[in-house]
Amino acid sequence: MENFNWTQFTKKIAIKASLKQIYDAWTIPEEIEKWFLSQAIYDRENEGSVPRNENIQEKDKYQWSWFLFDIVEEGDILEANGIDFLKFSFAGNCRVEVKLKEVGNHVVVELSQGNIPTDDKSKKGIRLGCDSGWSFFLLNLKSVYEGGLDLRNKNPEFIGMINN
Repeated sequence: MENFNWTQFTKKIAIKASLKQIYDAWTIPEEIEKWFLSQAIYDRENEGSVPRNENIQEKDKYQWSWFLFDIVEEGDILEANGIDFLKFSFAGNCRVEVKLKEVGNHVVVELSQGNIPTDDKSKKGIRLGCDSGWSFFLLNLKSVYEGGLDLRNKNPEFIGMINN
C-alpha cells in the first residue's frame, strides 16, 4: 500500500438524464434530499435560508443530515457555476468537486474528494469511509434519476448496511 493515495480519490458514473436534471440534483435542496440526504439546509449571506426549490450558489453555507445518523455536516459551497460544476468543503477541510459532462444521452458525474489528512483516523474515516459512501450515493443518484427507486436504508433495524 506504499503507493496508495490517501489524500484524494475520484469516482465516476454515467447517468441517463439531462445535464440540468443532474446539476439540479446536486444544487436544489429538495432534489439532493431525494438521493443523498435526509435534510439539506442552505443559508445565503445577508438573505437567510435558500428556498427549497432554488439552486444554491457560491458562498452559501450548508447543514446536511442523513437518515439513521445523528451527525450534521456543515460546510461551504466554494463554487457553483449554474451548469456543470460544483465545489464544496466536506469532512472538515476536505474539498469535493463535482464535474458533469454530457456524453450522448448520458451525463458523466465525476466526483473528486481531496485534501484528506493522512493521520490514521482520517485514512479510515474519511479516505476509506467517504470513498465507500460516495460510491453508494452515486449509485443511488443513478437509480433515482433513471428509475425512481431510492435505495437508501431508512429503517433503524438495519443500521450498518451498505445502503446507509
